[in-house]
Amino acid sequence: MPKRVDHEERRSQIAEALIRVAGRRGLHAVGMRDVAAEAGVSLRLVQYYFQTKENLLFHGLQHLTDRFTARVGARLAAAGPDPGPRATVEALLLASLPTDEESRTFHLLYSSYAMLSVTDEALAAQPFIDRPDAAESALTGLIRQAQETGLADREADARTEAVSLLAMAATLGTSILVGQRKPESAVAVLHYHLDRIFSPGAMRSAG
Repeated sequence: MPKRVDHEERRSQIAEALIRVAGRRGLHAVGMRDVAAEAGVSLRLVQYYFQTKENLLFHGLQHLTDRFTARVGARLAAAGPDPGPRATVEALLLASLPTDEESRTFHLLYSSYAMLSVTDEALAAQPFIDRPDAAESALTGLIRQAQETGLADREADARTEAVSLLAMAATLGTSILVGQRKPESAVAVLHYHLDRIFSPGAMRSAG
């Protein structure tokens, strides 16, 4: 009896291959043939599942985001059963910094997707911007939650602080990738700004 094919597992296998080869060579230099060779499958099979390179790239972006979500979840689990707003914000931001091989690949490819979507009409038509917007809204909600409980500066604009933190993390990540800054230095900068927002004195000054 022929072995039943798990199509979702096969899609994930191919997406993982895309991430591996793009992490080594850069997203712009990767073709469907390269991904097929990395995955150990035929080019025809990659084309069967994804039809076009743009579809493959977008599925790879979804797969990359799922891996990032799992990485954040692992950090939160390590922080305890009720990590609170600051620890949650910190987990999300630190997970995006390229401090090891997996996070380096995430930052490199996610940045590459953003650049490609500017010039690739098919990729730009995908809802790429939804994911950064979701992160911005999540951080905004966490900062507001901390403000309501007196654990953050109530005079701060939560949305602006969220945008600033995400932009800072992205820029710091790039500075690590190009060798301008050590990961420890980038983490220290983020902690400095988190200390400013989630100030121990915020509760006292709110009264």
